Amino acid sequence: MTKSSQTISPPTINTPKYRVVISLFTSLLVIWLMLNSTLAWQVWALGAVLALAGAILLKDIATAYAGISVTPRTVVYYFAYLGLFLRELIKSNLYVARLVLMPKPDLQPAIIQVKTTLKSDVGRLALANSITLTPGTLVVEIRDEFLFIHCINVSKTRPAEEVAESVKRFEKYLEVVYG
Repeated sequence: MTKSSQTISPPTINTPKYRVVISLFTSLLVIWLMLNSTLAWQVWALGAVLALAGAILLKDIATAYAGISVTPRTVVYYFAYLGLFLRELIKSNLYVARLVLMPKPDLQPAIIQVKTTLKSDVGRLALANSITLTPGTLVVEIRDEFLFIHCINVSKTRPAEEVAESVKRFEKYLEVVYG
């Protein structure tokens, strides 16, 4: 190495490695179980072994999981968030289907800037994905604490407030899960 070249190391996070392993293990196991869509004990056992191996191998590079703590409260809020997400997904699918089936829809598309209260990058990512996965909305940019959300059709009277209210519903749960 020459004197001018430098080694770039990942940012250091002062979270104990076992917390990263537990959070990563839990996430990988849940993903495994969802992908296999069965609760057979063999699938659980293989998933647990693979999730543990993956968590141990990835603990040094999966720094995003350092801020996630798995507690009974976060588990309850996570499932409440999933329920909210599924409800919003169904509502938005029906709304967009209605717009598509209208002969001449009077659409008012807009990009709305919304400030998020979420502090963690993973929390903001989860929020952006939740918004993007619901039809009719798309997060086009995240800049600091602001999300820029494209909406296919907004209210003519108070568009920013309605979008912000929708975001706040997701944040209520994501703040507990991801901080």
